Amino acid sequence: MTAARPVPLRLTQGMRLRTKREFNLIRDTGHRLARGCLAANWKILEPGSTCRIGLITSRKLGKAVIRTRARRLLRETFRLHQHDFREPVAIVLIARRSIIGKTFRDVENDFVSLCRQANLLKRD
Repeated sequence: MTAARPVPLRLTQGMRLRTKREFNLIRDTGHRLARGCLAANWKILEPGSTCRIGLITSRKLGKAVIRTRARRLLRETFRLHQHDFREPVAIVLIARRSIIGKTFRDVENDFVSLCRQANLLKRD
């Protein structure tokens, strides 16, 4: 009897959106929804590809320490839920000003509720 292989929860460099062209493509051809402390633009990818993420934290949030913390919270939330999507998706998460002072659980709850509202997650 073999044990089930654990699902890797890595967030590799290849899973990140990097170029302005990629961000613009998702913004122009994808869907948008805002919920709580974040907004999201997403586009469904072809079956068999991996989920990808891009993060936007503008200077309107505050100093670099605040923006970096927001990016860490959003990245970790995506990393833990990357295998919960029904189909591969490229998603751009935009931190809103209300993310300041939020705990990881608050950000995670906002992310999960946004994804449920957008019908991106698998059924429980």
